Amino acid sequence: MVAHLARSLAESDPEVMAIIVREEERQQNTLELIASENHVSLAVRTANASVFTNKYAEGYPGKRYYGGCVNMDAIENLARERAKKLFSAEHVNVQPHSGAQANTAVYMAVLQPQDTVLSLDLAHGGHLTHGLKVNFSGTMYRIVPYGVERDTEQVDMANVRRLALEHKPKLIICGASAYPRTIDFAAFAQIAKECGARLMADIAHIAGLIVAGLHPSSIPHADFTTTTTHKTLRGPRGGMIFCRAADAALIDKWIFPGTQGGPLMHTIAAKAVALGEALRPDFKQYQQQIVVNARALAESLRSRGYRLVSGGTDNHLMLVDLRNVHPDLTGKQAEGWLEAAGVIVNKNMIPFDERKPTQTSGLRLGTPALTTRGMKEPEMVRVADLLHRALAAGDDEAVRAKVSGEVRELCRQFPLPQA
Repeated sequence: MVAHLARSLAESDPEVMAIIVREEERQQNTLELIASENHVSLAVRTANASVFTNKYAEGYPGKRYYGGCVNMDAIENLARERAKKLFSAEHVNVQPHSGAQANTAVYMAVLQPQDTVLSLDLAHGGHLTHGLKVNFSGTMYRIVPYGVERDTEQVDMANVRRLALEHKPKLIICGASAYPRTIDFAAFAQIAKECGARLMADIAHIAGLIVAGLHPSSIPHADFTTTTTHKTLRGPRGGMIFCRAADAALIDKWIFPGTQGGPLMHTIAAKAVALGEALRPDFKQYQQQIVVNARALAESLRSRGYRLVSGGTDNHLMLVDLRNVHPDLTGKQAEGWLEAAGVIVNKNMIPFDERKPTQTSGLRLGTPALTTRGMKEPEMVRVADLLHRALAAGDDEAVRAKVSGEVRELCRQFPLPQA
């Protein structure tokens, strides 16, 4: 079906098709180290390009506002059941268009404007929807940030408790966008109970690790768990919300009609496929290799003199402080140099960074996408070497071209799954 659609697009709009082909070539020939990105299976892509995109299905299974939704109900119920089984959850809403939409629905469900929220500071690894001033979360609510300790660069739970008891937040958020260590959901739940707050866990980055048993689950501890379906879950771009049965009607109301209209049924179909893939035994092996690869990459970088925030990683990502090896190099410059060599990363602030968020002193690296391609520990050592040489080369075009050639050769050895 995908091949048929590609032929149709090539005939009807060759200009768009040419851009798509260029993007396929870019992904095939570059090393994807952005921790929040992955390569989905051909099955997921096929579902995402299916005829489900044609149908409006406002409402929920059995309670739609349009006729003709028998198959919409079937695919949404399948996605729901697979998600509940995978995460051992009482209730799930699979309609959120994104992780940000999932977070929005939780806020609307439990907060009033200017209520207090306790969340991880963006500069210490939090997410923009956890209270960034220019985001709706920082505009609508009073945000009290917690951070990491300066010496360990890990979350100081004693300080979280102190802030919670002092400020009495209505909602506590745990979870992160750039935090390489294990999150203690049970400790957060105890603090929330002590101060009378609801607890939301944003597991967008670590969802795949959780279902594989490689990270403690938030489901038994948090009132609400939000996640994306891409990243380590290796599904289409979208979101989900888990909660207890007692809060199911509240959450569902604040997705539809509270914050969204018609669900993206083609994406829900793709979510169902990805969740089915995650239920297979080989998915756990894949997640295990992600973690092994992350540790191998982290150790290889450390052996080349790079400092890692918190000293290493427990999950799929790491934060690299560039200053030990390249004191004058910003994350923005490093990102550009690496992309020119075929290594795709994102600049990222490190805790207590003295540079601006648009410049940064660090990089965030992750291993989900490289692991999807079949790479293992020996390749992580090679990737670290390529990254280091590309940064050491600076503006030397000859060295960069050599590194780029080696990157393309490594990519040819480990083609994308659907290639």
